[in-house]
Amino acid sequence: MRNEKQISTSVLVIGTGGSGLRAAIELAESGTDVLAVGKRPRHDAHTALAAGGINAALGTMDAEDSWQQHAADTIKESYYLADPRTVQIVAQGAARGIEDLERYGMNFARETDGRISQRFFGAHKFRRTAFAGDYTGLEIQRTLVRRAGQLRIPILDSVYITELLVADGRIFGAYGFDVNDGTGYLIHADAVILAAGGHTRIWRRSSSRRDENTGDAFRLAVEAGARLRDAELVQFHPSGIIEPESVAGTLVSEAARGEGGILTNALGERFMERYDPQRMELSTRDRVALAAYTEIAAGRGTAKGGVWLDVSHLPRATIMERLPRVYQTLLEEQMLDITEQKIEIAPTAHYSMGGVQVDPLTHETEVPGLYAIGEASSGLHGANRLGGNSLIELLVFGRIVGQEAARYSRSLTSQPRSQAAIEKARGEVARLLAADGEENVRSLQRAIRDIMTQHAGVVREEAGLKLGLAKLAEVEARMARVGIHPDIAGYQDLCHAFDLKSSVLAARATLESALERRETRGCHNRSDYPLTDPQLQVNLIWSPEGVTRQAIAPVPEQIAELITEVTQEGKLVE
Repeated sequence: MRNEKQISTSVLVIGTGGSGLRAAIELAESGTDVLAVGKRPRHDAHTALAAGGINAALGTMDAEDSWQQHAADTIKESYYLADPRTVQIVAQGAARGIEDLERYGMNFARETDGRISQRFFGAHKFRRTAFAGDYTGLEIQRTLVRRAGQLRIPILDSVYITELLVADGRIFGAYGFDVNDGTGYLIHADAVILAAGGHTRIWRRSSSRRDENTGDAFRLAVEAGARLRDAELVQFHPSGIIEPESVAGTLVSEAARGEGGILTNALGERFMERYDPQRMELSTRDRVALAAYTEIAAGRGTAKGGVWLDVSHLPRATIMERLPRVYQTLLEEQMLDITEQKIEIAPTAHYSMGGVQVDPLTHETEVPGLYAIGEASSGLHGANRLGGNSLIELLVFGRIVGQEAARYSRSLTSQPRSQAAIEKARGEVARLLAADGEENVRSLQRAIRDIMTQHAGVVREEAGLKLGLAKLAEVEARMARVGIHPDIAGYQDLCHAFDLKSSVLAARATLESALERRETRGCHNRSDYPLTDPQLQVNLIWSPEGVTRQAIAPVPEQIAELITEVTQEGKLVE
């Protein structure tokens, strides 16, 4: 019998990135008992990688900006798949989100008169992206960690949650283990907030680091009885570095284009003229990524399969002040001085725009007591996410969901528990620890990344998606023969086994949903269906039983009148 600790709390937060910490802070400030758990150190959560900025219509640079215009830009660039109610909540609550960060002591870049500086990001009508150099996410994470410390919020950042506990259809906690010594954790909770990220690590080139964003939140939610929405809608960021292999996909921030970076192909052509001659490098992420992909596929890419991003014409002072992280990253990883040399980039899997199906106002899932926020959730981004929207989403819905979970906890008169559910969770950990098959978990993870890269990348088509599903079924069969080998360094092999389970579910959801969306819309490019289908202006809801369609709420008139039409021009250019 392994050691096991039992803990009780009012609300359990799974994930210690920006959204999880913001929810935990709201709970603590309201006097509600909260525990936050994560599988990696809190200072090193994925939020710390977010570079370019955070959106709010503050009007510090462009006084005519408004929350309505922010909402209009978001809905337009979602290709009408975003939930207008969720969009309105985020756009209206954005200024409050920035105020919260300032209250916690965050240092934003400011103009000489003290106004918060705001820069242009792709597809924004006005300058509304506030920032701290090009390490905005890192500064937000530091700020939230510091505030959580002031509130003495208990954080366990070496606990891997393997299963959510459900009795009579309601959440009553979660089960997990310590990644270092294997100690079991049985955590009873009135409510659970899932803030464990998305699934972009299941592609070979990804802006996520190893062992994060493997679809954990998706699997936990689905196994508890929730469903996924728009799993096929994955944002490929245009500018991931190509080498070295160990960091392939690491982002060159969109701020590099926002500050005036130029994209060229191997022939020296500024190729965005072909795809979006008005906005050029400041076009939307889906268009710039598709443009780069098309140039490479047409043989106009570099020898290593990329295109060039050049900021060397910018003043050195601008690069050092506005792009310090990009400068440092390229110097460290490639001994490349971006003040003098071009950067070789290619599209990289970057953000899960779909996620767990949630209520548009409260972010409660279909399982009472279970909430999802941040990249684990869905509703704000549709088929294309505006740069800078994810960080403000964390703050707005972190606050709201903290309040909702506290209210739910207070409303309970009793809490059903299930010994069978607890034994099942314990049993799955024990089963994997005893597994001594010949299959290596790491090699199976690599097989999934190869499948997704080959068959569900920037451009997809029917035969490839079906072949991907067939290959995935083979991986699922091989999973029954894995071997798990905890060693003196800890229980990483067991972590990888659960990561693999999550990756397989996330991959299946993505492939099956991509097969169902027989159109080209935003990030989802079907070479066999190059046009947008008005009948598919719906959300696709996935469960292990299949894919269904869900109608989208109408756009309020005050937002709709500010939307300029989305066109297909510059999309699948032959």
